[in-house]
Amino acid sequence: MFKTTLLSISLRQWARSLPLALSLLVASTQSSTVQATENLKLPNLGEASTSLFSTEYEHQLGRTWLRIFRSQARTVDDPLLFDYLENLIYRLVTHSQLEDRRIELVVVDNPTINAFAVPGGIIGVHNGLLLYAQSEDELATVLSHEIAHLSQRHFSRRVEFAKNQQPLNLAAMLAGFVLLATTGSEAGMAALSAAQAAAQDSALRYSRSAEAEADRVGMQTLVDAGFDPHAAPGMFERMLQASRYAGGNRIPEFLRSHPLSENRIADTRNRARQYPKQSPQPSLQYHLMRARVANQLADTPTEAVQKFRGELEGSTRSVEAARYGLVLALTDAGRTEEASLELDSLRADDPTRLEYVIASAEIDLARNQPAEAVQKLAQRLKRSPGNHPLTMTYAKALMRDQKAHVAEEVLLEQSKRKANDPALWYLLAEVQGLSGNIIGLHQSRAEYFIRKGILDQAEKQLNYALKLTGKDYPTTARITQRLQDIADLRQQMEI
Repeated sequence: MFKTTLLSISLRQWARSLPLALSLLVASTQSSTVQATENLKLPNLGEASTSLFSTEYEHQLGRTWLRIFRSQARTVDDPLLFDYLENLIYRLVTHSQLEDRRIELVVVDNPTINAFAVPGGIIGVHNGLLLYAQSEDELATVLSHEIAHLSQRHFSRRVEFAKNQQPLNLAAMLAGFVLLATTGSEAGMAALSAAQAAAQDSALRYSRSAEAEADRVGMQTLVDAGFDPHAAPGMFERMLQASRYAGGNRIPEFLRSHPLSENRIADTRNRARQYPKQSPQPSLQYHLMRARVANQLADTPTEAVQKFRGELEGSTRSVEAARYGLVLALTDAGRTEEASLELDSLRADDPTRLEYVIASAEIDLARNQPAEAVQKLAQRLKRSPGNHPLTMTYAKALMRDQKAHVAEEVLLEQSKRKANDPALWYLLAEVQGLSGNIIGLHQSRAEYFIRKGILDQAEKQLNYALKLTGKDYPTTARITQRLQDIADLRQQMEI
């Protein structure tokens, strides 16, 4: 009876009863609207296997949440950064206790310090986190903690725990559970206390134990993946110190959702001492990605140029990364000659590094020399076929070089590898418009809107395409099937 009620309940009910919970859930988007979220419906996937929520149930819940999140959050369209974070998370996941490894990453365009995990394998990272973490080991500390929340299935276990407490408002509790899975903190407890104040004390203790477990399991993942466990207490301690000098609204988002204490940091430090002391090797790739983020978050290219020149003239953790950031900033500022000179000094020692090859191609594009960019990228793709950052940059260069038909072929092939990337479908639609493939344009726009959770627009695009298919029965059949897929998604989300 409990399971049947739970699986059929509409999130619209708890969204209206707990606007605070939803606003906290999407706090990282800095958006005040929850209209899209009000219509989310939990998909009915049948009985759970080992708990109230089966692994497949959580997986579908996470994908539904991600579509809604993408519809209202500003995300980062940077294939290089995304590829780096995805590979880092995969490295950690393969050394974790997580059994269902169907992970999806979302990178949020937000300067605050935050990361989160959502049931079903969704891991979110604010790009601002990279500016705060001083090393790859520190970034891995935060990510391994979030992976531990998933591997220990804190969302599902929270439901089991609540079932044994006094009868609760299930709809309101579910909002708290989603929030807990996102933040794992007292913020989720605030949502649960709105449902049943009497359960607050025991629920709070459960939340703290979940955080402690995520610390312990996350550190083991960190060590097994080859990272420095001593980075964990170091990162947490600097976060706590930073919060003491901040006002209420300036406390790092991660600390609001993962409250730290002296005792928790001491426990983490004692746990780290159980492992041999290491001499961590700096990761140049990590510092290059930090430079990309610093350039993205700068107010203007001129401000970014000044920042990186200041680092080069003063002290910096990585001279190469500061120079790379300067190359990016100068390119964005249209100062391509200076950018090229700075890049030459970097490539002298490492001419084949992917980041530098793409930077060189982007300078060519800024100079309106797309043919040169195409040649460089095509040559590198022979060595790294299917590489996503290279392929996306190559397609943009082909499009600029008036070779939209070739770019379309490249992106269609890449869509088989990266079908869940909204940016790929957006670019493919643009390319198909230039190549004259109007049916394909509408289909690709529909795929973009599906991944953004904007199903009405996706349906409109497919109907536009359907009117143009004529007697092309295979294409008509594919579009008709996709319209049915949208109807199924709408039934899950009740849009």
